[in-house]
Amino acid sequence: MLAKVKRYVDVHEFVRKDPVLMIALAFALLSCIAVPPDAGYLEYVDVRTLGMLFSLMAVMAGLTRAGVFSALCRRLLAIARGPRRLCLTLVLLAFFSSMLITNDVALVTFVPLALLALRTFRSEQLTCFTVALMTVAANLGSMATPVGNPQNLYLYSVSHMALGDFLLLMLPYALAALALLAVVIWLCGKPSDVAGGADTERQVVHEDVPAGMAIRRILPWLAVFALALLSVARVLPFEVPVAAAALVGVAFDRATLRHVDYGLLLTFVAFFVFVGNVGRIGAVSALFAQMVTGHELIVSVAASQVLSNVPAAILLSGFTDAWSALIVGTNIGGLGTLIASMASLISYKQLALVLPHAKGRYMKLFTAWNIVFLVALLALAMVLGR
Repeated sequence: MLAKVKRYVDVHEFVRKDPVLMIALAFALLSCIAVPPDAGYLEYVDVRTLGMLFSLMAVMAGLTRAGVFSALCRRLLAIARGPRRLCLTLVLLAFFSSMLITNDVALVTFVPLALLALRTFRSEQLTCFTVALMTVAANLGSMATPVGNPQNLYLYSVSHMALGDFLLLMLPYALAALALLAVVIWLCGKPSDVAGGADTERQVVHEDVPAGMAIRRILPWLAVFALALLSVARVLPFEVPVAAAALVGVAFDRATLRHVDYGLLLTFVAFFVFVGNVGRIGAVSALFAQMVTGHELIVSVAASQVLSNVPAAILLSGFTDAWSALIVGTNIGGLGTLIASMASLISYKQLALVLPHAKGRYMKLFTAWNIVFLVALLALAMVLGR
């Protein structure tokens, strides 16, 4: 009896921790009833996207474990004095770092350190405001590059878009987001309830570099990262960084391979199966195509609000080849609800641990600023004709 209860609790906990994966698996299994497994399933999965995701996640896990991002954050925070400047530094750190280390890694790494630094001002309003804008910044900065987030990597791969074309496509939105972030912080970045000062702040951010941070642990992962970027630029086949990540993990840091988000990879596979099966059901495929065609931008923004932007990108890509609108829509669609971008949940959970009584205040600020940025960038997309 106890064993049965334990199994139930374990399954319940698994579902709670990764609901998107559970939904993806449910969709995939239901679609398998309509289209029984056959040889056609082998054509569903985009192996290149999975391989690139694995290698990039391994690199980020390795560099995080080596203390690289924590040390970088502390060095940058050492120059920030005063609440507005500290807020601006943290937000810009999230914005620019997410372009290369992905939005979720940026938030996992820098939000805890931000909460530590912000604690010296003893301002709940400043903390909630800064973390909310860091989350917006990470989601917006990550849209600028193919490696900034999983849906970009996938859409860049399946669209066969040139790297330069992708960067130019997202450049206006990245610049507009950066300008809007700066204006918002300048106008609203100094709450009235601030206490504490710069001396206390310096005590917080001037901590020792982690003992585990050593060149011999960093260089192999930097080499893998370089190979991954070359693969993204289609200079090298994707198998090269995948093999390199696996070899470096086994040879130098096996624990890193355990920190790879295999649930995300499985989520991709499940949605690949679902989309592939739906595409073989004539009536359903035609209905989806009719709904999406000509409305890719709005549909992708709306779908992201309830599915999150990664599943939305995979789902909608099966019914349209309007890649520019789909890329812009799923990136802008990462704004809005808490689940529009799953990376946003990272910030919420971190803040809830430190300031559990401030969750309501944070959600109000998070939602308000997400709507502001979503409306502004959606208007820009309309003007540019995406």
